[in-house]
Amino acid sequence: MIHLKVKEIAESKHITMAKLSRLADLNYGTIRAIYENPSRDVAVTTLEKIARALKVEVTDLYEILPDEDAE
Repeated sequence: MIHLKVKEIAESKHITMAKLSRLADLNYGTIRAIYENPSRDVAVTTLEKIARALKVEVTDLYEILPDEDAE
C-alpha cells in the first residue's frame, strides 16, 4: 500500500492546503482529498506538480507500507 506524505511535508514547511494548491496549480479539492485520504490513487503528473511546489523529489512524497492482508 502506498501512503502519501504530502500533508506531513507541507506542514513541516508551514505550507497550507490553500497555498499548496496555488503553488502546485492544482484544484484545492484535489489537495484536500489527498490530505484526507493519503492512500488514494493520484496521477503522476499531480505528484510532480506537488513535488515542485514543495521543492522535494516525487519519491519523497510517498512511502510503501506493507499490506495488512499479507502474511
